[in-house]
Amino acid sequence: MRLILASQSRYKKESLQRLGIPFDCEDPAIDESPLPGEAPEQLVLRLCVGKAQAVSARCPGALVIAADQVAELDGEILTKPGTPEGARDQLRRMAGRTHRLLTAVAVTDGVRTERRLEIHVMTMRPLSDEAIARYVTRDNPVDCAGAYKIERAGIALFASVVGADPQAIVGLPLMALVDLLHHFGVEVP
Repeated sequence: MRLILASQSRYKKESLQRLGIPFDCEDPAIDESPLPGEAPEQLVLRLCVGKAQAVSARCPGALVIAADQVAELDGEILTKPGTPEGARDQLRRMAGRTHRLLTAVAVTDGVRTERRLEIHVMTMRPLSDEAIARYVTRDNPVDCAGAYKIERAGIALFASVVGADPQAIVGLPLMALVDLLHHFGVEVP
């Protein structure tokens, strides 16, 4: 069975490569805008399922994997900042505080769709504007929900991280994915 990652994200691609199974990548090309009043949990689950189903509709017979991620601070959804200034603003708001990072993964064969949600409680260290500026210059986290790359220098921003699957923080919860793939007959390892 052909396996497809419904993403163009190099982070998700690198994560999936860790499992050692062959796959292709396809752009899901869906609108990722939050709906009015949509809770973070609802948003990430809706988007990952929507991405998986969009690619599945174009690639019948394939098994499609999709994921989505948002950070949530005080009930507000923080998505990819898009610019260095946006990254610095997000990090200023989160410095010295605790936020949630929500990562959802879905797998579909076009008939059945399974999904999971991983939530990490992330506590940042207090950070000066200078430390934030140095970090943004170093990692350029403009394409990451929450404006950090924990797999790189972003680990230094945190005092603690609580959650079940550390790979989920990078964008693709591999432990949950292995379970989902098993439900579709794909054995890893």
